[in-house]
Amino acid sequence: MSINQLILRNLKKNLTNYFLYVFALIFSVALYFSFVTLQYDPALDHTKGTIKGAAAIRAGSILLVGIVSIFVLYANNIFLKRRSKEIGLFQLIGMTKNRIFRILSAENFILYFGSLIIGIFIGFSISKLIIMILFKITKVDAIATLHFSSQALMQSLIVFGVIYLFILLMNFVFIKRQTILALFRVLSSTEGKAKKLSVLEMIMGTVGILLIGYGYYLSSKLFSGDFTAMMELFLAMTGILASVIIGTYLFYKGTVSFLFHLIRKKKDGYLKIHEVLSLSSIMFRMKSNALLLTIITTVSALAIALLCLSYISYYSAEKTAKDQVAADFSFTVPDAAAQFKDALEAKNIKVSENEIDVVQINANLKSIMDSNLEGMKLDPKSMPISVISDQEVAGLDVGPEDTVFTGYNDLLQKFMTLKDSGKIELKGKTEVIPQDYLGLKDLHLISWYYTNGGQPVAIVDETIFERLQKDADLSLQKESSVFIGFTLKDENQLEAANMIFKDMKFTENPGFDSRLEMSNTQKQTMGLIMFIVGFLGLTFLVTSGCILYFKQMGESEEEQPNYTILRKLGFTQGDLAKGITMKQLFSFGIPLVIGLVHSYFAVQSGWFLFGTELWTPMIIVMVLYTVLYSIFGVLSVNYYKKVIKEAL
Repeated sequence: MSINQLILRNLKKNLTNYFLYVFALIFSVALYFSFVTLQYDPALDHTKGTIKGAAAIRAGSILLVGIVSIFVLYANNIFLKRRSKEIGLFQLIGMTKNRIFRILSAENFILYFGSLIIGIFIGFSISKLIIMILFKITKVDAIATLHFSSQALMQSLIVFGVIYLFILLMNFVFIKRQTILALFRVLSSTEGKAKKLSVLEMIMGTVGILLIGYGYYLSSKLFSGDFTAMMELFLAMTGILASVIIGTYLFYKGTVSFLFHLIRKKKDGYLKIHEVLSLSSIMFRMKSNALLLTIITTVSALAIALLCLSYISYYSAEKTAKDQVAADFSFTVPDAAAQFKDALEAKNIKVSENEIDVVQINANLKSIMDSNLEGMKLDPKSMPISVISDQEVAGLDVGPEDTVFTGYNDLLQKFMTLKDSGKIELKGKTEVIPQDYLGLKDLHLISWYYTNGGQPVAIVDETIFERLQKDADLSLQKESSVFIGFTLKDENQLEAANMIFKDMKFTENPGFDSRLEMSNTQKQTMGLIMFIVGFLGLTFLVTSGCILYFKQMGESEEEQPNYTILRKLGFTQGDLAKGITMKQLFSFGIPLVIGLVHSYFAVQSGWFLFGTELWTPMIIVMVLYTVLYSIFGVLSVNYYKKVIKEAL
């Protein structure tokens, strides 16, 4: 047999065994090429038209290269170990190490660059679809075209060419350093061997659970008001990361073995065949892969959390804009409001107008504050708030000695929690008016221009409002003391009205707001971030799933002699299949569940910084991630069934 025939036969065999690697490589190249194409597509100027937008796309492409590089090099390392006996046989029949290296290099070249060409073609084919999705997410009104970028092609060839050089270097070092005897022992030395559970592993298992629990506890307290100073927040975040990551490593290193050991002990050693194939294998396999699983779990949790937070902000854009603007359009200057109203009437757009007088004061809220504000450098005895009259609120009548708060921001409630009732003082320039605080109502009556970033708005009796207005401290007042809101009678005309608002350059004035424009701006910003994070998360999902799949392939082939013995003892394919199904459920399910729980606590600790809705966007992201991740578990089960079938 000639060398060329040997290369072709090996290539055919490897392509059959490692089809998922080829698929993942093609998938990664396609994603990278289509993503890089975005940087050079003229149509994207609408979306990335800021320095931050362009920088986000470039940063995303760099992270994408990192994910793909780690995957390709790690997968190549797995394949080298799996082919170690083959390399050893080549040396036994007289081949030199240099010739073996050339054979492997030729195989890798055909496989790698064949996948690269296919991936670039697919990436080019779907680039228009990718841009259309981006435009849809970011609410950009532009036409997507199929655009081929020679710059993107050159960048992709350079990046994946460099990765290929690293593959060659890895192969060369591996072949040169291994002896023939060592090559036949590589596989047997890569996994931990079954041995009795030690006291140290029990301690590690317990400490792992405690560290993860402590990290979760800290995350639940992160924005509850317990940490107000910046240094306290930084130390708390560092503590959360350290405890969760170290705890996750110890969980895989000791906790899983410890828990499964307790299960086996509870059964007094009488295990069914499917329990032997699942529990016993996982106990000793998982701790040998503790570092890999820790990295996969941590990065998965990070990707899910970032995607959840960006989707929360995107999903909450309309509600956030509604809370901040309090009308379809808001103004603080009567002349500008009159001009806009005339422009709307000229286009036959009917609106209802709402005008509210506002006065700015300082208030003593110390008795109703539940949290300590020293780290925030705020004085609860002199908090700046806005005050309006109860006559401006339909259906609300406040007594002369009472005050109701409204419009309080969710974020500030985490740092400055208010009690349900208590005594407060409203301070004019010369007069202090004591009041009974009656609670907080979920109403948004004036725009954020008057609320100092979401602080409460006080509603008082008309007589009290007039006293505060006459005794107002001019140094606290805004340039305008009136809120003017316009609400369209026909919501179908909102787009047209918003175009008029933009054409009149009102978007450039502070205090002049369009609810639709604010919502679209937030969707455009967070949509781009969500798109990039989703791109990176999908790539990591595919690559990490493939890595776990490759590990299961290696384990299945290593355990094939055991399956042969079990089959000869009379166990059916169904008996063994039930066991390996449970094993895959643990192998893929444990990292998935831990990653989801990590991401849940990460999102739960600070989701209110990003929007107003939590459960719907978080559940959508987690369910989608679980479904895609489970595909690799199903593929692993099918591969195990194939190995079991061939065991006899």
